[in-house]
Amino acid sequence: MGFREVSVVEVREVLRAWLEGQGLRTVAARAGVDRKTARRYVAAAENAGLSRDAGAEAVTDDLVGLVVEAVRPVRPNGHGASWERLLGHEDQIRGWVAGAEVDGARHDPLSIVKIEELLARRGVVVPYRTLHRFAVERCGFGVGSTTVRVVDGEPGVECQVDFAQLGVLDDPETGRQRRVHTLIFTAVVSRHLFVWLTHSQTLTAVIAGCEAAWVFFGGAFKVLIPDNLKAVVTEADAVNPRLSPGWLDYAQHVGFGTDPARVRSPQDKPRVERAVQYVRGNFWAGESFTDLADAQNRAETWCREKAGMRIHGTTARRPAELFAELEAGCLLPVPQPYDQPIFTRVKVHRDYHVEVARALYSVPEHLIGSHLDARADRQLVKLYATGPGGGRLVKTHPRQPPGGRSTDRDDLPAEKAGYAVRDLTRLVAVCAGHGPNIGIYAERLLDDPLPWTRMRAVYRLLGLVRRYGPGPVEAACGRSLDLDVVSVSKIAAMLANATEQHQPALPGVAGSPIHDPHGGRFARDPGEYSPARPVQLTLIPGGATDERSPQ
Repeated sequence: MGFREVSVVEVREVLRAWLEGQGLRTVAARAGVDRKTARRYVAAAENAGLSRDAGAEAVTDDLVGLVVEAVRPVRPNGHGASWERLLGHEDQIRGWVAGAEVDGARHDPLSIVKIEELLARRGVVVPYRTLHRFAVERCGFGVGSTTVRVVDGEPGVECQVDFAQLGVLDDPETGRQRRVHTLIFTAVVSRHLFVWLTHSQTLTAVIAGCEAAWVFFGGAFKVLIPDNLKAVVTEADAVNPRLSPGWLDYAQHVGFGTDPARVRSPQDKPRVERAVQYVRGNFWAGESFTDLADAQNRAETWCREKAGMRIHGTTARRPAELFAELEAGCLLPVPQPYDQPIFTRVKVHRDYHVEVARALYSVPEHLIGSHLDARADRQLVKLYATGPGGGRLVKTHPRQPPGGRSTDRDDLPAEKAGYAVRDLTRLVAVCAGHGPNIGIYAERLLDDPLPWTRMRAVYRLLGLVRRYGPGPVEAACGRSLDLDVVSVSKIAAMLANATEQHQPALPGVAGSPIHDPHGGRFARDPGEYSPARPVQLTLIPGGATDERSPQ
C-alpha cells in the first residue's frame, strides 16, 4: 500500500482553522487536503489534549509532532511486506546491480526492469517502485557522488577552455557544408567568455583560437584548464598528463601553465561546461551566416555586447564589467604572434641528410642511422639528439622550401665535401696546396663552360698525388704546362713511365728544350726520329706510298 508524507504545514493549518471554529469541509479546503485527512489530524490533536476553546498559541511544535507521529501509516521497520521479501534476496540483487554472475555467466550491471523480471522467475513479485527504492538504499544502484563548490581563485589566473560542436556552414572553398566547432574560453572569476569558431580541432586551430582570445581579453591567463583534446594532451592522466610538444612549445612562448581536466570529469571545468549550452542556444540557434568569417565576426560582437553585458546568474554582475574591474589588470601581456613550428622525428640517411617538410638538411657523419627530433619554424630548422643524452642540439639550418637543401660541407667527409657541393674554388686550393703547377693544372682542367663536369679529372689528379707524392706530380704538371698538354691521362702515363723529369733537347742544340710553333701540342719523342730506325716504304695502288715501321 502506498502512502503520502505528512506535511507539518498542513497539520498546523488544519488545526489553526479548526480552532477558529470552521467546519471540517472548510478546514480541509483551506489546508488543501481531503476532509477525511483533516478529520484524522483533528482527532489526533484532541487525543493529544487539544481542546477547541484553546487559542492559536496552543498549536506548538511539540503538538504538531505528536499529530504527525499519530497519523503516519503504520509500516513495520518503515517499510511494507514487499520490502521484507526483498531482504531475503539482497545479496543476489546487489550482485546484479554490480554486474556479478547470472545463471553461471558474468554480465554487465543490470537494470531494475531486468532485475524485476529475474526475481519474478523465482517467484518474488514486488512493485517496481519498491524494488527501485530497495536497490538504491541497500544495493548501491544509481548512487550519485556528491560535489562541493570550488572557490574561483585569484582574478586573472584561471581560464577554462572547451570544444563543442555547433552545426554546419557552407565552405566557399569546397562548395560543401562543413561542421563548425567552437572553442570557448571562460574566465573563472568574472565568467567573461570568448568564442572561436573553426572547422577542425587540430593544434593549429587551438593555437589560432588562443591567439585571438588573448587579443579579445587584452592579455593571457596564467593557467588554462582544457579538456583532453588530442592536440593538447597526448596521454591523459589524472595526476601526470602528458602534453603534446607543440602545445608545450606554445605555452612556453606565452608563459601560461596547463592543468587539463580529468577524463569524463566535466565538474573539473564547470564554468565553461555551462557556457557551452548558452553559446548554442543564444548565439548559434536560429541564426544564419554566410561563411565562417562572418560567423566569427558576429561571435566576437555577441561576446562583447550580449554575453558580456548580461546579468550572470551566479555572480549577479555583468561579466564584461566584472572582468574589467577585477581581471583585466592581472593578465599576462599579449604575446608576440606565434610562429608555429613543425615537430617531427627523422632518421639520418646514408647521404648525411635528414628530410623535414620535404626539404633536406645535413648532419655530421657519426649520426648516420640514428633518429633526431626536428623543430622547424619559418626561419630555422633545429635538430636534437634522442635516446640517452637526448635533447642536445646537434645542428641548426636555415629553413628551406619544399624540394630545397641545406648542406654544411663540414658535415661531409673531407674527400667528398668539395665534390658534393661542387666547390671549385676549394678544389683548386687543395690542388695548389700540393704545388703551384698542380694548382695551375687543376685550373686548366676546369677551364670549361661546365666546369663541374671536369671535377672528376681534378680528383684523379689528386689521386696521383696520393699515389706518387706531390714532387713527381708537380714536375709532371710543370712539363705538361710547358708543352701545353692538358690531360690527366698524359700525367698518369708520364708518372707510370717515370719520364716526368726528362727534358728533350732541340735537334742540334744540346740541352735545349724542343721548340714547337704549335705550343708543343704535336711534340713527339726525339727517338722516333732516330736515323738508325729503318723505314719501309710500301707501294699502294694509285701511286701513293705507305710508310710503316718494321714490326
